Amino acid sequence: MNNHNTLFIIMGVSGCGKSTIGTMLAKKLNIPFYDGDDFHPRKNILKMEAGEALNDDDRKPWLEKINSFAKDNINESSLIIACSALKQNYRTLISEGLKTKFIYLKGTAELILDRLNKREGHFMPPALLSSQFEILEEPENEIIVDISGETSEIIEIALKKINS
Repeated sequence: MNNHNTLFIIMGVSGCGKSTIGTMLAKKLNIPFYDGDDFHPRKNILKMEAGEALNDDDRKPWLEKINSFAKDNINESSLIIACSALKQNYRTLISEGLKTKFIYLKGTAELILDRLNKREGHFMPPALLSSQFEILEEPENEIIVDISGETSEIIEIALKKINS
């Protein structure tokens, strides 16, 4: 399969490993990685730090910014961007005008909550995890990777599915 100039979105709820897996996949594929969190307006980060879930109006400019950035940078090579992309309409907005593959890092609420409770230095409080699962619309025709294994196994499975 030709993955040239493809936008890969590593998606899933907070704490599923988007940044870790995205960074490692980018190294394996020799393409740039960007963290979608870096595209959030300050008001979104402050809202999440205060324990408030973002709504669709909060997310729209953020998703549009990710799409615009990808369009501006995809000509050089493929890209990987970590972004929750929890709803189908978010994925549609991100991928508008781009060849996009979503890689959904799927895990149980218990597993991810355990990881969130061990994570330090992130603005997303574990208390907001349930709100993410509530709005999550799992993708059907995308790459789905179970995250219950070791990081190296997750990378290996994702690479196989990307290249199949």
